[in-house]
Amino acid sequence: MPSILKFTRFSVRDFLVASGPALVAVALTCLLAYWLVDPSPPQRVTLSTGQENSAYEAFGKKYAAALRRNGIEVVLTPSLGSQENLQRLKESGSGVDIAFVQSGSTRVEEVQEEGLVSLGSLFTEPVWLFLREGRNVSRLAQLKGLKVNAGPEGTGVPELFRKILAVNGVDAAGVKLGTLENTPATVELLAGRIDGLVFSSAPEAPLIQMLLQTPGVRLFDFVQAEAYTRRFPFLSHVVLPRGIVDFGRDLPPRDVHLIAPTATLVAREDLHPALVNLFVQAAAGIHGGAGWFSKKDEFPTARYTEIRVAPAAERFYKNGPPLLQRYLPFWLANFFERMWVVVVALGALILPLSRIIPPLYVWKVRSRVFRWYGQLRAVEQAIEDVPPERKRDVYPAQLARLNDIEERVNRISIPLSFADELYGLRSHINFVRRRVQGLME
Repeated sequence: MPSILKFTRFSVRDFLVASGPALVAVALTCLLAYWLVDPSPPQRVTLSTGQENSAYEAFGKKYAAALRRNGIEVVLTPSLGSQENLQRLKESGSGVDIAFVQSGSTRVEEVQEEGLVSLGSLFTEPVWLFLREGRNVSRLAQLKGLKVNAGPEGTGVPELFRKILAVNGVDAAGVKLGTLENTPATVELLAGRIDGLVFSSAPEAPLIQMLLQTPGVRLFDFVQAEAYTRRFPFLSHVVLPRGIVDFGRDLPPRDVHLIAPTATLVAREDLHPALVNLFVQAAAGIHGGAGWFSKKDEFPTARYTEIRVAPAAERFYKNGPPLLQRYLPFWLANFFERMWVVVVALGALILPLSRIIPPLYVWKVRSRVFRWYGQLRAVEQAIEDVPPERKRDVYPAQLARLNDIEERVNRISIPLSFADELYGLRSHINFVRRRVQGLME
């Protein structure tokens, strides 16, 4: 059996030796393409959220749970709010990769210079102005002299509220604006130590839900909401429908008009496209349902954001999830989607290699036969013009050399398609042997 296996139609060993440099080039090309396209996203990403008991905090936990199912760890970092989140994204040493940012809190030119992109708008964040009962306030001009908490500067709400007061002809200095965070400010309002507080948050925030149902606290009605949207393009007019908080208690007892910026996901533009896809897909699941201020599938969307939308997110809004991710696990689908460069590189190499490797293979196999012709030629040169006194020494030695060559040639393993080369060599060995024997006679 081993002797039969020596004679095959194809020599894998010779093929590997002949194509070795080409295979090394292909391997290096694949490694280079793999490095260039960066197919594997990082398994850890940091999301800057918001204050305790805020909607940003609640939604951040939902994003962490959604991405955990795909093997991505989302580290949640609390913050004061939108302004601090934006500042963290601008600072390369902050470690924050993505954050919740409120529309209207950014300047387009500044964001473009910092290399930030939007993953889309997620939900509306109405401006909630809660006042203690007994404060007869129907217009914002009547807030003069009252204590109203607008939150720390990092939230973005103080700046927004000052803009709203300004268009109402109210100097911010005429209103005692507090800087407490949301939770302690709520305690102060319920204790009667402040007259009102301002939030800008989704209705899912626990503090919003609690205050909407707290006796002695009422929600300010922005009856001029539509006019505000004309003055501030980043605002939209939303209505809190009658009874939506509690149908049984008829809360609120009438429709309440509110003005609302939108919450967006903003990331560094070098965030891996696969992570962008995961966050946008998670956003569709988290924010895609019908809510108090939106219809089903109205959010997330590429609209309502002043920041350039990331290409991967824009493709999702136009075409939905990538094709492979609809049927394959995330990591496998991402690998195939990102490795198209390797396929192109291999295609560019295969055509020239298909023309180079076959001749190299033929040359390698034949060289195992042809190199013995050098030995035969050496024998013939050795028997040329031998003096008569040396014939008894030279001719027997060359016959022995021919026998050794023949023995070695008989051990050559060669594909059957090249057997004629081997048999030709053996016949030439016999030819030289007969010639030596003839000279000996």
